[in-house]
Amino acid sequence: MKQLVVNNASLALAFMLVLVAMIISTKEKLHLAKDIIYSIIRAVIQLTIIGYVLKYIFQLNNAWLTILMCLLIVVNASWNAYKRNPNAHHHFREYLETFLALFISTFVTLGLIILSGSLKLIPSQIIPITGMIAGNSMVAVGLCYRALNSQFRDQRQQILEKLALGAEIKTASLPILRESIKTAMQPTIDQAKTVGLVNLPGMMSGLIFAGVDPVRAIRYQILITFMLLSTTSLGAIIAGYQAYRHYFNSQQQLTESD
Repeated sequence: MKQLVVNNASLALAFMLVLVAMIISTKEKLHLAKDIIYSIIRAVIQLTIIGYVLKYIFQLNNAWLTILMCLLIVVNASWNAYKRNPNAHHHFREYLETFLALFISTFVTLGLIILSGSLKLIPSQIIPITGMIAGNSMVAVGLCYRALNSQFRDQRQQILEKLALGAEIKTASLPILRESIKTAMQPTIDQAKTVGLVNLPGMMSGLIFAGVDPVRAIRYQILITFMLLSTTSLGAIIAGYQAYRHYFNSQQQLTESD
């Protein structure tokens, strides 16, 4: 099979599509041109750096270095998820709670797949899969945080009434928790419903580009789908059941939400 080649001319032509987005933003006064340029520059720099880093790690093929790289991915994903929490009070403990949610959801899922023999503890397999899992868990946790904040703001009166009637904070918050976790998981569920019919995900497309038989690529994509459903559910549940308590003070009184 002929190898896929992306040269400088291809990149230049693809960049023209970015210019189209900028022109539309400027014409419609969306004020997104600066964000588009910033995101493109940042993406190019980050991808270039990580490309050389991964090349070095792949050549070394060291298990401990692979684990360290996976841990760094989770640490960074946790920080980005934590920043998406409108109710964050910039306490290190809150970040640790977010880190715990992503750490458990990522490594429990990854560990089970490794134990099953579907993946080997080599950097070329573990690092990309870890990034995929942690990235989806990050999005789910961020959505859970935002949904919690919105629900606590909108249902403040109902919560106060439940507390006044003697309900514990967990009982009063349970409907909000369930709705927030559902909101966090919904994108992954929708993606699972449409995979193969509406879109061919990156994992499957990448294997097909590499010349892998489509049927074999499908099996890998099914595995990834199971992993993503697992990690988003674990991440959202762990994060949600820790974060809701920060909407109450030490006297179990509802505080003002942002």
